[in-house]
Formats: sequence, C-alpha cells, structure tokens
Amino acid sequence: MTAVLIACAHGTRFEEGRVVVRELLEVLRATAPADVEVHEAYVDVHGPYVTDVVAAARERTDDIVIVPLLLSTGYHTEVDLVEAADGLPVAPALGPHPVLAEILADRVRAAGAGPDDTVVLAAAGSTRPGAVVDVERMAELMTDAGVTGPVVTAYAAASDPRISDAVATARADGRRTVAASYVLAPGHFSRVIEKAGADLTTAPIGADPRLATVVWERWRDARVQLSLQTVAHNGESRPVARWRSGLYNVVQ
Repeated sequence: MTAVLIACAHGTRFEEGRVVVRELLEVLRATAPADVEVHEAYVDVHGPYVTDVVAAARERTDDIVIVPLLLSTGYHTEVDLVEAADGLPVAPALGPHPVLAEILADRVRAAGAGPDDTVVLAAAGSTRPGAVVDVERMAELMTDAGVTGPVVTAYAAASDPRISDAVATARADGRRTVAASYVLAPGHFSRVIEKAGADLTTAPIGADPRLATVVWERWRDARVQLSLQTVAHNGESRPVARWRSGLYNVVQ
C-alpha cells in the first residue's frame, strides 16, 4: 500500500517564498523511500489547503502522516493541523534539531560573522509558550554546532524581545550583531528580520538538502508511533514494521 507524507507549510503571499517551498518539496520527493508519495499542503494564505489534501489522500490510503514544514511548535501545529488531521498522526515541527543548527551555523559563517559577534536567532514568534522553548533550545544547539559568540533569541512578532531590540542591546554592549534568519523561506518575516538593523543578516534556511533528513526522521517517528498505538489498541503482540534509513526493519 502506498504511504503518503503530507508536507504542510504555512503559506505566503510572496512568490519567492512559494518557489522555495516547492524546491524543498522536490528535494523530499527525490529522497523519498520507495512507495512513499509527498503531497504539498498549506495551513494558511493559499491552497492546496491541508484539509483538502488530507481528504483526497484518505480516498487512496490509510497510511498518511502530516509533517509540518514549520520550524517551531505553535498554534498551527498544536491546533490547526491536529484539527485538519482528524485522527491522523501529525509529526512535531522541524525544530529544534541539530541539523537545523548546523544549517544556521553555516549561514552565520557564510555571512561573515566574527568569533565574538552576537548572533541574534531571529524567529517569527508565536503566542504559544512552547514556541519560545523551542527557539531557546535552537540557540543552545547553535552553540553546539560551533557558533562561538553569544547567541540570543528574538522574535519578529508575538513574543519578546523583538529582533530590533535584541540588536540594539548587543550594540549597546559594543558588539557587532548577526541576525540569523530562523525562517524557512522569504516572506513577511524575513523582511522584518532584514529591517531589524543588524550588521549582518543571513538568508532564510531555504530548500537546503539537509532538511530532508529532518523531515524523513519526523515522518518515520510519527509512523512508528501510529503502528505501535494500532497494535496496542488491537491487543496484539506481533512485530511492528517501521522505516529506518529508507528500509523496512522489524521491531519486536
């Protein structure tokens, strides 16, 4: 039976952002295990909307997992996608994750950051407290990934401190600042970050091929949990098939 990964991004009115998401979808399709389809979906702004994509996928298979192409937990992951899934498994947001930290650290170095520069991890922001926890964990992972200067968190909206305030604070301490754009694609929030006044600003994460590692990890883990729950619900004690590195393995 064909399995489906519904890759659900936020959606944006900026065409350059849509191009980046479509490029990432092509990366996912190129790295998909055999018999796994990658379907495009969005939670806001424009279609194909995730509710419609879920309905269409359900006509063909029960093996469906929604993976948010979102960097932190938030209202979309905790409410909107859960409602759209209607019982289907929804994987966690892509971050925090060491691979994302490696990508961000590479972006910071490529922008020309010095070893003592303050790096402002510039996220979109959310009203959900879990989002702040996720971003703070990403700051720790960036240090683990080799960023030597201080890493502070800041937000474009909804949470404090705001990015421009974090930049001003670091500058008042006599430090040059680098805004590390913790957004997936160009759009409204990337523009807010660019205007925050940092000495250097990195590009959004974009369709970095390393993201596929994170997406497929999230998919496998969510699929395994679904299988285990199904077995437990049925009162069975048989082995459960799961994916690892694109190959089926049996877990006793």
